[in-house]
Amino acid sequence: MIAPIRKHSFLLAFSLMLAALCADALLAAPALADITVNVDQAAVQPLPIAIPAFSGGATGAQIAGVVSADLARSGLFRPLDPATFSATPDVSQMPNFDPWKGISAQALLLGAVSSGADGRLSVDFRLWDVYAGDQLVGMHFTAAPDSWRRIAHQIADKVYEKLTGEPGYFDTRLIFVAESGPKNKKVMRLEMMDQDGYGAQYLNLGFNDPTVQVFSPRFSHNGAMITYMALRPSDATVYIMNLDTGRQEVVGHFPGMTMAMAPRFSPDDRRVVFAAIKNGVSNIYVMDLATHQISQLSQGLSIDTSPSYSPSGEQIVFNSDRGGSPQLYVMNADGSNAHRISFGAGRYTGPVWSPDGKLIAFVRQEGDRFAICVMNPDGSGERVLTTSYFSDEPTWSPNSRVLMFERKVGEGESRLWTVDLTGHIQKQADYPSAGSDPSWSPLLH
Repeated sequence: MIAPIRKHSFLLAFSLMLAALCADALLAAPALADITVNVDQAAVQPLPIAIPAFSGGATGAQIAGVVSADLARSGLFRPLDPATFSATPDVSQMPNFDPWKGISAQALLLGAVSSGADGRLSVDFRLWDVYAGDQLVGMHFTAAPDSWRRIAHQIADKVYEKLTGEPGYFDTRLIFVAESGPKNKKVMRLEMMDQDGYGAQYLNLGFNDPTVQVFSPRFSHNGAMITYMALRPSDATVYIMNLDTGRQEVVGHFPGMTMAMAPRFSPDDRRVVFAAIKNGVSNIYVMDLATHQISQLSQGLSIDTSPSYSPSGEQIVFNSDRGGSPQLYVMNADGSNAHRISFGAGRYTGPVWSPDGKLIAFVRQEGDRFAICVMNPDGSGERVLTTSYFSDEPTWSPNSRVLMFERKVGEGESRLWTVDLTGHIQKQADYPSAGSDPSWSPLLH
């Protein structure tokens, strides 16, 4: 028998503390119960949660379905089978909790959808602790009718935050390189979709030349722009695109440079840092987006690539072979005080700082195996999350809990996968075709 929710402890690989969620209460705020998803060890026991269809017809059922799918995908929640529900309580009334205890539900999410005179959706929801009988959070949303999916993702974020103490990551988007065609004539286009795979669409970059290849799409920290690089036989160009208007700007045109790699925004979105190869040598550069002035941060004949800012903007992690093989280094944002932080066997590449600043994710190759790994910014605490035939280009969810990356199984196509910080929750992303080089947006709300 599952223990009452106020006594239950759920275990993963790092500790989460319950945090109070500030929300507009639909009822007088009761004392909070001890319902938590505690994270201490790697064993995962997902929290059973009942999510009946929201009242209000088809849209209510659709919203509940998206919320259920989001929470289930996280691996921390187990939405119960709606066929076991005996009734759907009115969201405005205190539920009778006995039937929900009977199916071992420990949390209950109720909602209602209606349309106002202006045609806008009105959505209410409440999250209940079944065993304590307490309301944990209640909120009201209004939005255009075609925004119901975003409302669902936002509700899932609120539930996730209330029960884990961390922000959610469901109301987000992904951008990546969509690959199609045979290996010798591969077509590479930028595609964007919601984190659950819905609404995938190609971005119109305006390139008619089939020889142009696009790489390294990256979101700005405000989520309004992306940067990417286009490679032609003669040169490399770094672009910025405004996602709302589709307007593009060339921020770096590098004749004579055979490659400009992995452009990334600074935390204030005022600069772009990237690696560029010139005369056979790869170094780290930074461009001021207001002046287009380029400064070279690293010097020498070593191969320096894959720069990524710390959330404070004060440091940059990158990989370099200056010690004989590709390893990870950290330097100040002005290029000073570069020092090595990785010392393990194999090749260390693709570092990216977590949004909360606590970890650096990277790829480690040993022999014919690739691993997605994390370490502390000082190089301590290195651990492997997942290994495969080929893995590359990790990107963090905005709450620093999940990594998306590209993976190949044998000689097959690259696919998008996710792994959480325990390494135990691994899933192929909900995208049916080949994809690589993903970037995760910040929260949209």
